[in-house]
Amino acid sequence: MNKQLNKIPIFFAVDDDYVPFLAVALKSLIENSSKKNYYLIKILYTNISEENQEKIKKYEKGNVNIEFVDLNYYIEKVKDKLYTRDYYSESTYFRLFIPDLYPQYDKVLYLDSDIVVLSDIAELYNIDMGDNLVTGIPDGAVQTIPVFQDYVEKVVGVANYRNYFNAGVLVMNLDELRKFDFQKKFLYLLETVKFSVAQDQDYLNRLCKGRVKIVENVWDTMPIPELKVKEEDVKLFHYNLNYKPWHFDNVLYKKYFWNYAQKTEFFGKIQEIKNNYTEAERFNDMEMGKKLIELAKKECDCVGDDRRHRLRGVYTQYKEYRENRESKENRESKEKSRDRLDILEKIKVLEKEGKFDVDAENDPPTITLTPDDVDYLKIKRRSRIKNRVANRMGEKFLDEIIKTNRLIIKEIKGIENLENMDSGAIITCNHFNPFDFFAVEKVFRLSGQIEKRKLYKVIREGNYTNFPGFYGFLFRNGDTLPLSSNTRTMIEFMKSVKTILEREDFILIYPEQSLWWNYKKPKPLKNGAFKLAAKNNVPVLPIFITMEDSDIIGEDGFPIQQYIVNIDKPIYPDENLSEKENTEIMKEENYQVWKRTYEDFYKIPLEYTCDKDTLENIS
Repeated sequence: MNKQLNKIPIFFAVDDDYVPFLAVALKSLIENSSKKNYYLIKILYTNISEENQEKIKKYEKGNVNIEFVDLNYYIEKVKDKLYTRDYYSESTYFRLFIPDLYPQYDKVLYLDSDIVVLSDIAELYNIDMGDNLVTGIPDGAVQTIPVFQDYVEKVVGVANYRNYFNAGVLVMNLDELRKFDFQKKFLYLLETVKFSVAQDQDYLNRLCKGRVKIVENVWDTMPIPELKVKEEDVKLFHYNLNYKPWHFDNVLYKKYFWNYAQKTEFFGKIQEIKNNYTEAERFNDMEMGKKLIELAKKECDCVGDDRRHRLRGVYTQYKEYRENRESKENRESKEKSRDRLDILEKIKVLEKEGKFDVDAENDPPTITLTPDDVDYLKIKRRSRIKNRVANRMGEKFLDEIIKTNRLIIKEIKGIENLENMDSGAIITCNHFNPFDFFAVEKVFRLSGQIEKRKLYKVIREGNYTNFPGFYGFLFRNGDTLPLSSNTRTMIEFMKSVKTILEREDFILIYPEQSLWWNYKKPKPLKNGAFKLAAKNNVPVLPIFITMEDSDIIGEDGFPIQQYIVNIDKPIYPDENLSEKENTEIMKEENYQVWKRTYEDFYKIPLEYTCDKDTLENIS
């Protein structure tokens, strides 16, 4: 080793399963290293195979040394004290033992393995940290999710959530940490306090608060759009929590990960991991993220808010800061939500007038759809190709809106009623959001029916002919069945419905025939869906989605709704009745199912503001 080179001690902590991603992190770090530095890389582990160690050791070069450090003997002493949950493992605590394990170092870098480094990591190491215990970067999830902000301030005890750092990218001042008697205090805290949300990260923030050098988030940029980081400025990407390119397609900044992944001998293994990752596992990942938010909220509810009892000057400054921030957010929300407020007022008027089948928002203009304009069954080769592309795009978009909490499915009730369907069927659902059909699509996929059936969606003519951009492409080329004001086209529509149901596929229809934004009540139903079911002798499967506010504020300034998808038992036509009789009976039974679900969930009777005569005329 050249003694003139600057030594940069760098620590990772991984197990065998994470070695492929460690390889990507190391590849990026080494490619962006400087010849002026000597990088001493220590990999803390308890279970990494000899084969994987040998593969990683091949990354060594003149100014890069890699050493594997077996911590089994050390963890054995304290393992009974290490609290773990969900995807956390004992290895998450390894960084907390570094000060005592390495008395020869005054300062080290600790890095998670789910990262890509785009600049010389020595730049971060060399930032002057004074006598602070750590240099850290604000945690991206905490900076963008209000319930986490309350959690770190009320439960963890960090005065200002902006100073709560992510533990995956750290410069540790070992000299000061030893003077602080950090490990002894950490083990004491482990025995007396159980942090259940971020665990080791919470302990680090609790112990180090007030002695943290905060640096800009270009050194720990998470794939969270709300962070609004200039991509060209980023020095390190951190694919933490559920933002894994090897699990999900729609991960922001994924190109950087795959660029370095393909340069490693683990590339095939990583692709295999992604290809074998199931929809159920992805759904569970998203559910885990939601549960983490719920857990943080419960933790907040279990403690008092002692922030109000601080010294008057400090409290006043903090209060002013929060009020200013809330005032700014309120102003932005008011600007964004004015349109939604107008829609809500219009819905009140429409309900009072009994115009339940009128959309509360303006539809795109309609161009008459002729038989030549639509290939319902995708018979033409060009139509089939576009259909495959649209379905792939739709699936990726569905994953994205679930991941970014634009669509939140809190619970699914009665999924067995969908799982057990063994024939074609008409699926009915209430219509209150442009994304609600994605909720039905997600449930359809989770039920396993996608393995043998397709789900078609009946849409308006204007959505097919005149909707612009990405959504327009999905409407025109996905598994959709547009209605039409042209009689000949509707004849083709009816033929196609018959064929689809004979193939035992499903068709989603909104029998309310209108979209009222976030309207919770079931509206009076139209005959169309039930007439198609009776005509084709297939059941109707009623789905009614109830909703409640989440803790997340949408771009419109309103809380994003979290959905409870209620799937009832199928309603079958009676072979002894006429088509007209079955239509009326199935429609009424569907309505009563929805009404019962509404009243059971919201604990109030279903009532409308229009007068009884108007309602009876509609019925």
